[in-house]
Amino acid sequence: MNQSNDVNENSYDYDYDYSPTNNTIYGTISLQMDTVSALQVILPMVNIIIFLLGVCGNGIVIWISGVKMKKSVNTTWYLSLAVSDFVFCVSLPFTIASMAASDWLFGLFMCKFTSFVMMLNMFSSIFLLVLISVDRSVSVVFPVWSQNHRTVKAASALVMFAWGISVVLSVPSAISRKIKTHNGKTICLINYGAGYIHQTVGLSRFVCGFVIPFLIITICYSIIVMKLKSNHMTKSSKPFKVMSALIATFFVCWFPYHIFILLEFNNKKHHPDILKTGLMVSSTLASANSSLNPLLYAFMGKDFKKMCWGSFLSKIENALGDDTHTTSKGQSHTLDSKVSTLI
Repeated sequence: MNQSNDVNENSYDYDYDYSPTNNTIYGTISLQMDTVSALQVILPMVNIIIFLLGVCGNGIVIWISGVKMKKSVNTTWYLSLAVSDFVFCVSLPFTIASMAASDWLFGLFMCKFTSFVMMLNMFSSIFLLVLISVDRSVSVVFPVWSQNHRTVKAASALVMFAWGISVVLSVPSAISRKIKTHNGKTICLINYGAGYIHQTVGLSRFVCGFVIPFLIITICYSIIVMKLKSNHMTKSSKPFKVMSALIATFFVCWFPYHIFILLEFNNKKHHPDILKTGLMVSSTLASANSSLNPLLYAFMGKDFKKMCWGSFLSKIENALGDDTHTTSKGQSHTLDSKVSTLI
């Protein structure tokens, strides 16, 4: 058989690395034609919506947090999150075009680059959420120390460190991407080669990009809740709700994909149609996370239903900023205010 048309058992066109790049059907990995036809229409449309919302929404957040608002630790966190989501959304047109054509049209470099950007977005987003959670738990436990040492310079250094780790963890995704041809169609697929590289990469993503971060986040928020209850403080609800919404959304959007990646390790034990459909749908759900964050910032503002365009921007600015208004029960107003501005 021609080498270019041979797809070995370690090559996958149904592992989309968080974004569908190909709907080609071959070998035993095939879907029923009606399902494929539906997905070829629905998924590109959904991704177009994600692209439009993500580019516009994150662009607004970048403008507000990076230009309009005074630079602070909070704006540093959210600006970095918005940049991560924005870069990913900008890369989506390559995926959309490939999905619509059932053919990868952009060569090997873009095949690798788009996969790299997708992984970079996942890792950087969750690591930034970890940084924010740790920052707020430290602010609650050590409010005075935090006020004296919590600086924009320190936050920027931590952000750069998080991005550096994210780049390192994203490289394997780019390396494993290959271009192959089958029945006249070009496929951008994952080829891990022999051995347990596939399982190693998948497990490292799940552990480093999901399990460990959520354990840290859970611990941090448990500390916050216990500390606030023990001090009988009435915490400011706005920043807490914003962060809780971001974390919950990340979990809902990414957890299904990780589950299907783990199921893929034993793909022979699962029906290929179900596995491929699950990966395609869950990867699109994961992509949607990048377009939802700006909407969460806006919805977390007060009286969202009454807002117009001008107030839409003000609600985002309100969600990204510090909240200095709160009340105290049994504690000094000064201490409670210091804590509330940081959570």
